[in-house]
Amino acid sequence: MRGPHNIWRLIRTLATFERTGGIGVVLEAFKAPPRVRFVARVLGFPFTWLGLKGDPTLPPATRALTALGPAYIKFGQILSTRPDIVGEDLALQLKYLQDKLPPFPTAIAKKMIEEELEQPVDQIFSEFSDPVAAASIAQVHRAKLRETGADVAVKVLRPGIEKAFRKDIDAFYLAAKIVDMLAPSARRLRPTEVIAHFEGVVLGELDFRLESSAAAEFAANTAKDAGFQVPKPVWYLSGRRVMTLDWAEGANMADNAAIDAAGHDRQALAARVLQLFLSHALRDGYFHADMHQGNLKVAANGDIIAYDFGIMGRMDEYTRRVYAEILFGFIRKDYRRVAEVHFEAGYVPADRDIDEFARALRAVGEPIFGMDASRISMARLLAYLFEVTERFGMETRTELILLQRTMVVVEGVARGLDPHINIWQVGQPIVEGYIKENIGPKAILRDLMKTVRIISRFGPRLPALVEAALIRQAVKPEPRKVRGRKRKLAWVAATSALVAVGIWVGTRL
Repeated sequence: MRGPHNIWRLIRTLATFERTGGIGVVLEAFKAPPRVRFVARVLGFPFTWLGLKGDPTLPPATRALTALGPAYIKFGQILSTRPDIVGEDLALQLKYLQDKLPPFPTAIAKKMIEEELEQPVDQIFSEFSDPVAAASIAQVHRAKLRETGADVAVKVLRPGIEKAFRKDIDAFYLAAKIVDMLAPSARRLRPTEVIAHFEGVVLGELDFRLESSAAAEFAANTAKDAGFQVPKPVWYLSGRRVMTLDWAEGANMADNAAIDAAGHDRQALAARVLQLFLSHALRDGYFHADMHQGNLKVAANGDIIAYDFGIMGRMDEYTRRVYAEILFGFIRKDYRRVAEVHFEAGYVPADRDIDEFARALRAVGEPIFGMDASRISMARLLAYLFEVTERFGMETRTELILLQRTMVVVEGVARGLDPHINIWQVGQPIVEGYIKENIGPKAILRDLMKTVRIISRFGPRLPALVEAALIRQAVKPEPRKVRGRKRKLAWVAATSALVAVGIWVGTRL
């Protein structure tokens, strides 16, 4: 990473917000204290000549983010779903970022398609439209296959996007290092690891072969989910920079007027969005991790259609069980159990007071239940959670970043449809169903059977492994106490191996 380049990039970020008038909007939206506002304006104003102008027809904050590049746009997309955090005005401005960015010329898109697929566009498609949507990574064209006449969506990567993302991410790494140096209390959040995780996700999003695979897997997992559609990829017309999928059309999830005009029940849609996300995360361990309104539509029959599978999240089975137990504990107001799960999973250091932690969790959870969701300030709740986690030494877990971020985004989408939704009441049936099937006698039996299968695969090798371990102990001269201790360990290992062999033989009878 080039240090001077990244410093320049950060300075230009602040200058761009000042030049476009976005800095005042952002500071007001986040209710920055007077001293912070003063410092930001003093530092930003002298460098306005470095700032980018952006599109003058766009609102100030959106103008700044689009001028700064795709990584900033991604952050803006997330914030656009949270009017409870950034305010209604800024959220409305940022919604522009989801699918209404300026497109690049159709001629360039066709050239990229021909280079990627090694065929003339006219031989593949009988019709090919101008862009119907443009986002930070790519734009989409509607086309008709010449061979079958089927309508498809053709997604084309923005030219030069890889280089632009690299510049943004390099600057983010520098910002993370500055946070590490100047704010020791924030080190537990591991900002450098967070950026590394974000980098991996984004670079994966820039390869449409991976997105095609993700779309196919997600479609297979959710094929039986009522009221949910996933367009399937057309594999022979997809590559690294081009992806072709079945065409699916509907009203934008952010357009409440269009949803109402079509006669759809927004409260039911809000509940379904949240329940689908929880089902995918807990049941499958594989979920759509970019579920903002721009990637969701409502079909004419009321189905929810998901798009854009560049960012998908995975959770192993153990993490899913921990996550479900934490949610279930909050739902049942069993804060002691929630605290125990945190300690058992290693999320909180073992030397902390579990009773005190449970009391802190109660202070977080109690305001949620029995209260209209519109009265809950997620910004204040997150601020309090930060104080609690800092006090108890919790660290940010990189593997849960996508899950945590997506949960925030999905809640924002649900609230956009139904401002009075209670996420805990809606999510309770999904979490309880998962707990019933995966934490208890059934889960124990499945775990035992899985263990037996794993041991059985290693059965033929166990005698040789035990013999090799015993030979190493026999030829290595060591003190008497150490030899005695290791003999006991070797005996335990040999006994365990014999039991494992017995299990293996039993599975073969």
